[in-house]
Amino acid sequence: QVQLVESGGGLVQAGGSLRLSCAASGRTFSRYTMGWFRQAPGKEREFVAALRWSGGSTYYADSVKGRFTISRDGAENTVYLQMNSLKPEDTAVYFCAAQSPRNSGSYIYPRFYDYWGQGTQVTVSS
Repeated sequence: QVQLVESGGGLVQAGGSLRLSCAASGRTFSRYTMGWFRQAPGKEREFVAALRWSGGSTYYADSVKGRFTISRDGAENTVYLQMNSLKPEDTAVYFCAAQSPRNSGSYIYPRFYDYWGQGTQVTVSS
């Protein structure tokens, strides 16, 4: 059974940093695409960043490019999202997701991911 468990959220002032972690278990993820999404109150879930576990290619939403970095630790089966220069508009629940190699849909869209974590709240105060 696949489990994704996020941690690292919290309250931070604008300009500050947080690092989110996503511990993945229950599967070999070497061919998966791992994604981070976020959802603010009253808004749709939106793409933040993605990483191809094999090869390490990374992709970012324009709104976070240059501020956020997605990475992985293969030995620990963990994906990270380092968030710097945080802004109040980054406030949201952040979700980790895994797309299996059988799923050929775009990494941008939530519907093409097979597994989800429970989410972790990030609040950025002005």
